[in-house]
Amino acid sequence: MRFNARYFLCATSVLALSVSAAQAEQSQAGRKTASSKAAQSADSGPSMMGSTSPADAARSETVQVRASRHTSAGGGLMVHEDAAKSRSTVTQEFISKQTPGLNPMQLIASLPGVNTTSVDPLGLNGGNLTLRGLNASQIGFTLEGFPINDIGNYAVYPQEIVDSENLRTINVEQGSADLDSPHISASGGAVNMYLLDPTEKFSGHLDGTYGSYNARRIFGRVDTGRIGNTHLKGYISFSAAHEDSWRGPGAQKKLHGETKWVNEWGQGNRIALAIVGNQSDSTLFPSMSLANWQEYGTSYTYDSKWNPKSPSANYYKLHQNPFTNIYASAPSTFTLTDNLTLTETPYFWYGNGNGGGAYNESLTSQQYGSQSLSGSIGPYNPSNTKSLLLYNPSNTQTYRPGAVTKLALHTGANRLMIGYWFEYSKQIQTAPYSLVDPATGAPLDEYGGGPNLVLSNGTTAQYRDTLTQTRIHTLFIDDSLSLLNNRLTIEGGLKYAMITRQGQNYLPDTSTGPYINGSWNEPLPAASIRYKLNDQFQLFASGTTNFRIPMNTSLYDAGTYTKGVGYSTKANPNQKPEISISEEAGVRYQGSLFNSTLTYFHYNFTNRLYTQTVVLPNGSYYSQSINGGGSYADGVDFEIGTRPILYHLRPYVSAEYINARTDSNVAAGSSGDYVFSKGKFAPQTPKQQVAFNLDYDDGHLFSGFNLKYVGKQYATFNNDTSIPSYVTMNVHAGYRFHNFGFMKNPVLQLNLQNITNNHYLGFVNGTAANGKATTGVYGHKLSAGSTTYYVASPFFVGGTASVDF
Repeated sequence: MRFNARYFLCATSVLALSVSAAQAEQSQAGRKTASSKAAQSADSGPSMMGSTSPADAARSETVQVRASRHTSAGGGLMVHEDAAKSRSTVTQEFISKQTPGLNPMQLIASLPGVNTTSVDPLGLNGGNLTLRGLNASQIGFTLEGFPINDIGNYAVYPQEIVDSENLRTINVEQGSADLDSPHISASGGAVNMYLLDPTEKFSGHLDGTYGSYNARRIFGRVDTGRIGNTHLKGYISFSAAHEDSWRGPGAQKKLHGETKWVNEWGQGNRIALAIVGNQSDSTLFPSMSLANWQEYGTSYTYDSKWNPKSPSANYYKLHQNPFTNIYASAPSTFTLTDNLTLTETPYFWYGNGNGGGAYNESLTSQQYGSQSLSGSIGPYNPSNTKSLLLYNPSNTQTYRPGAVTKLALHTGANRLMIGYWFEYSKQIQTAPYSLVDPATGAPLDEYGGGPNLVLSNGTTAQYRDTLTQTRIHTLFIDDSLSLLNNRLTIEGGLKYAMITRQGQNYLPDTSTGPYINGSWNEPLPAASIRYKLNDQFQLFASGTTNFRIPMNTSLYDAGTYTKGVGYSTKANPNQKPEISISEEAGVRYQGSLFNSTLTYFHYNFTNRLYTQTVVLPNGSYYSQSINGGGSYADGVDFEIGTRPILYHLRPYVSAEYINARTDSNVAAGSSGDYVFSKGKFAPQTPKQQVAFNLDYDDGHLFSGFNLKYVGKQYATFNNDTSIPSYVTMNVHAGYRFHNFGFMKNPVLQLNLQNITNNHYLGFVNGTAANGKATTGVYGHKLSAGSTTYYVASPFFVGGTASVDF
């Protein structure tokens, strides 16, 4: 089924490209050279599979954000949309009414298909997300056109990305990423974020928030306006946030800075530069098993006190998450001729940090692969110390430059785009052992610096020790044809991705040896059609192919070495990429009173990639990346939002129903057996979701109510363990005062999250084949698998004062 659909998409794409090229040739032969303005008018519809240029996106979205509060739909949760696929957007109007500083995952929680959970109220400790049942590592995240996902495991750390005050829009593409999106993991959709542009005149913004759990945050931004007689303008912003842990000891801390500069000249020429810097240090919240949740509830935490006489690895200061990030992007557009536009987006991604942990380590017997060696660290050695509690963080350093280049040719009703994405990344992942301060219990160096544990052969002991270099070459071509006065748009495109990975594992006695090479080449066709019945109604349909290559962790053995078992993380380097084929068909209504969209979707996966933990009969365990076989889903997304109706009210409703099934029996245990998972409901996937948002805004007084229902989610492939459905509710209210002296737009607002203080398991952290002991397909006894969960954040109240100048 997959291959037929892929061939159909390829054929459709080639046909669309051919028809468009022929139409372009006829149009070009009989026309005079058009002015630049006319050429732009011919491209009145945005590309459905190739994203708009930075300049076009900036202009269109700025208009949407600055629209009157009395004309936008759903309180800022819907905008006018012309894409030939599902796409939902959150604007600055909605964002500005939420608790300042919320991370992007929290801000899109009401959109159709989005299931997001935060473990702390301000989102400083990260977050979790699924989209139509697909997790964040299958969703491509971009900011200002550059990729945000980790290049190794594709995880997204939303607390590091952006300050909400600087966000212009966030759009969610539920079914597929754009053809020119720079991702190797977006098999399930995309989330794209755009920053506000600098203002034309000198100005600034300042806000401060205080709330529950001693939460406090301050944000400031200064806009330069146009500098002198130039076209250059920019802004610099800074924020600092602190929040005590609501569950257990410790706190979350974050320092964040952003700057954006724009220079525009002539007709459609624009150079932009955006730089984001983030430094955070949080106390991790422990995930827990279902048994621990039932026994301890929210009191299952790390230890708050340190006992020097009986050191515990469960002490909270040994479970920190320090991380430093620097993102830089320069999305720029150049009008080369009246018909030819060049878009160039160079970027650089840097990250350095870890997730901390600690273990009691023997100095007389340390495993170095299959060998048992003694070790020493600082003043401690086998002659004076038998065992010692050591800090063991999982360090990651990432260097990631890249660029996306696109040429767009506008000829009458035709728009042809060709492009190339290149990226070279270097990721160093280590886990050395270092000392803990015996008096305070804190690590001497949160980043795992020396002195480190050194083995008797002179080697530094490591839990993992790898270097991964990834080279990405991706070519894409997209052609769209607008007919019948832009009422009908036909589009076809093809992306060809070529990825190579070179890995080096410095641990001994690994199953794959020290050097591992992988390469993947994938053609990814896409096709779409959109037809406007009139100014209000439009029909659309699309078919796209996306992929995700195996995580870099699947290349390496790592962790604890046990004789007879090997490493606790086992390599599986010969996996095929995960392939998804997504089809959508929908109808939109965009009228004077309300906007609405109804979308039917189907997706089919082959070579679905999972990480599985296998528990052995002797109590040992290991984790391994596996091919989970195929899966498919059918579902319906719906959203509707009104402009002001009675008493300035603007309701918004979104809903999703999905039937997601596993096509294969999934491997379980070490016996080579499988669980009966074929035909079972997919884990991490709520069957129903409903969101309701009610916004009131009369220009001065504003308030709102938000409700989200999320259905039951299975935690295992054979559906023997699940977390129940839940409901959360949020409320906000505020008042905009008249300008006072140099102070403009002073605002006071109050935000209440999870107003019923519902304590619930919000996210399945790791799926297992089975959660209870069972019998496999071939009759073997299978031990209960290991599944863990995250507890969602509780009730929170925060007050904010803000002012412009």
